[in-house]
Amino acid sequence: MAFIPARSSSQTTDVPPALILGAIGVVFGDIGTSPLYTLRECLKAAGGISQTNVFGIVSLILWSIIIVVTLKYVSFVMRADNDGEGGILALTALAARVAPVRLRTVLLTLGVFGAAMFYGDSMITPAISVISAVEGVELVDPHLATWVVPIALVILTGLFKLQKRGTGTVGKVFGPVMIVWFLTLAVLGLSNIARNPGILRGALPSYALNFVAHAPGTAFVVLGSVFLALTGGEALYADMGHFGKTPIRLAWLLLVLPSLILNYFGQAALVLSTPSALTQPFFSQAPGWALLPLVLLATAATIIASQAVISGAFSMTKQAVQLGLLPRIPVIHTSTHEVGQVYVPFINISLYAAVVFLVVFFRSSDNLAAAYGIAVASTMLLTTLLMYFITHCLWNWKPVATAAVIGPLAVVDAIFVASNAGKILDGGWFPLLAGGVLFTVMTTWHRGREMVVERVKSDNLPLPAFIHSLCDGSHPPPRVAGTAVFPGGVPGMTPSAFMHNLKHNGVMHETNIFLAGTTENVPHVPESEKVSVSDLGHGCYAVAARHGFMEMPNVPALLLLVQKQIPAWQYESAATSFFLARDTILATAQSKGMSLWREKLFAFMARNAAQAAEYYSLPANRVVEMGGQINL
Repeated sequence: MAFIPARSSSQTTDVPPALILGAIGVVFGDIGTSPLYTLRECLKAAGGISQTNVFGIVSLILWSIIIVVTLKYVSFVMRADNDGEGGILALTALAARVAPVRLRTVLLTLGVFGAAMFYGDSMITPAISVISAVEGVELVDPHLATWVVPIALVILTGLFKLQKRGTGTVGKVFGPVMIVWFLTLAVLGLSNIARNPGILRGALPSYALNFVAHAPGTAFVVLGSVFLALTGGEALYADMGHFGKTPIRLAWLLLVLPSLILNYFGQAALVLSTPSALTQPFFSQAPGWALLPLVLLATAATIIASQAVISGAFSMTKQAVQLGLLPRIPVIHTSTHEVGQVYVPFINISLYAAVVFLVVFFRSSDNLAAAYGIAVASTMLLTTLLMYFITHCLWNWKPVATAAVIGPLAVVDAIFVASNAGKILDGGWFPLLAGGVLFTVMTTWHRGREMVVERVKSDNLPLPAFIHSLCDGSHPPPRVAGTAVFPGGVPGMTPSAFMHNLKHNGVMHETNIFLAGTTENVPHVPESEKVSVSDLGHGCYAVAARHGFMEMPNVPALLLLVQKQIPAWQYESAATSFFLARDTILATAQSKGMSLWREKLFAFMARNAAQAAEYYSLPANRVVEMGGQINL
């Protein structure tokens, strides 16, 4: 990847209400559905209901949300935008631009691991969210308990099946539904607080501190469940590029945060007065007549939460492909207006299979809660570590100021990671296993591509020198009319497809364009900076194309930009042929860069990557593929 200076992004002072509504509907679904199970799991981890436990836990939940979500993400991390974009990969790219060169590989590794953990979260969120909502039917009729898993599977199957239609249409109703959800949380909480207003004393941090001091071992275990109230906090930063900082901050401070806190305190007040409500404290807040509507509303909210994390997985996959962390995967744009709305069939079916496994294997939100947390906590800790380089290297904070902010945040994140580590054997192994597999895949693909480039540079000739010797020699090849374009080359090197064309056909086209693309560590590259043309003479041009990691390469569109820099040439699709090298990767165990099994894994991924013609948006009837072989 290339490293270029960051460009500042402008912030508008006018916030359209539609952006705030959209942020409420998309950004806060995960964290907004946490009250369905968080307090219940915390009290179970603490050993049951007592005044000390209830006051201490609700205080821990409150101050964890304030410190991690409000102070860390909303006030601090969201300042670190990469041209307006957020998320672990965007932050990694930003940190890598400003960090010392010797540390960039380490930062990339941290970012890749964080992305792998995000995929683990993407698998668990739909499962635990939907099944926890459906469990509310047990209060309507206990005989329906055996139907919880089948109903959840039907809902999830429908959700994943609808992904190919895109989120645009459904997204229009997300905001209003989530507003109703958060207002319902607030009303339910207030109604129970009114019956036991003394619970508001739990807002004092002294209750959290006393709980930890009284039973530190128990408190450490409980923190693993308290963290359930924070899952989804990373989404505030990851979705920043869709809505902007201000709409997310306003929605959080004015609606989401107050609603969540009121509901947690309302549940705490309820279990103190009615200990039997511990089985389902969230649904027990509602009167009998409102129970079924609340179950339906909760189900709708969890579907929205699941949709948000699935869409996030699609977007992250697109970024990972562009950054060279994953092989080419077919990406379908589901909207003609919003470039960010994409559908990735392979990721969709993979997530669906993982979610079905989780629901069938764990069968309840109680069991799934044990698997939840470790992946998100790891990502949050990595975000804090990356922020060190932002504050120190980009914002030029003094070491004392950097340590004063990053140090406490890192300690808090590390405590949550450690407390969630205790749940590994109970289910936390699943996201770690899934994340470990994805980390291996991404690092193998990234290193394999580097090795291929190294091999191309060692085996092929420099392009300018080769064109000069070929065309200025005593026997230049015959020329044919039209334009030949060679996409996907290594900058400065002769493409193997060009060599194969000369070898097999013995001709050169009248105009030859050698296109080498790079992905920059910015989300978008302005059109005026996308292409740079070098005239090699003899009708040959070397074109350096630059893309952001949120952009998909479109070669025909790039050629329209190229023609502006070549006055004597015009791009005509019917007169242009695109030559692609279809290289076969062979694992030889002779390289020192990777072990044999990783070489075989890379070769397998290369064989099964999406067609280059589709990836580059080339017209199918103008593509010529020429085979070759690369020995690792």
